[in-house]
Amino acid sequence: MQSFDYRGGRQDSLAGNAIVLHPDEVHNGRSGVDSGFLYRMLYLEPRLVRSALGKAARTLPFVKAAVSSDPRLVAAVGRGLASLDAPFDELDRDAVILGIADALLALAPDAARAIGFTPDFAAAERVRQCLHDGHGPISSARLEEIADLDRFALARHFRAAFGTSPHHYLVMRRLDRARTLLRTGAGLADIAATCGFADQSHLTRQFRRAYGLPPGRWRALQQADGMARVARPGGAPLAPGGLS
Repeated sequence: MQSFDYRGGRQDSLAGNAIVLHPDEVHNGRSGVDSGFLYRMLYLEPRLVRSALGKAARTLPFVKAAVSSDPRLVAAVGRGLASLDAPFDELDRDAVILGIADALLALAPDAARAIGFTPDFAAAERVRQCLHDGHGPISSARLEEIADLDRFALARHFRAAFGTSPHHYLVMRRLDRARTLLRTGAGLADIAATCGFADQSHLTRQFRRAYGLPPGRWRALQQADGMARVARPGGAPLAPGGLS
């Protein structure tokens, strides 16, 4: 447990909570138990939150409760913290900023502006096609040019059209290609380079996050499954539940 003094009172946070401390607000921090505590932190410039919210907000959202268990905020902050062990690529960074900004706005409804929203499906489709076809680095600036929208507006239109972020769509298409190449026996480093990942470790992190196991293990299971199918008369499919 972490304890701290903030805005005239004591606050206590537990594992799984998200803490929101606003700029220039005086605070301290200490362990609330004898065993100590660990935490991870993101520093997000207010201008980035304001830019991400665009016309959806009248002002910056001010969240009164410093400690929150709100699922949307916890998930948004958790996504950013999960990426701290490696450099953010640009699309991933934009998605993290937008997710946190939207979560903050949901917790501070007084800052919201009542507006209608009509997705630009044509712009979203142009971006989707670029992401689908792209093998090398794809920058936010390039997608802004294709969509004729700023990066955060583009992310909103894309999610409305396809139910996911541009970054996640791109990663999943690259993982689709990686799985195809894994079946050919290609080396992991070569697969990572061919599919647009920064390196083999980047491929492994994204693969594990999407499928729950590393690519080498996935390939071994695919090969074992293929051999079992060959061994069965007529190549009959395996029953659900794995090898028999």
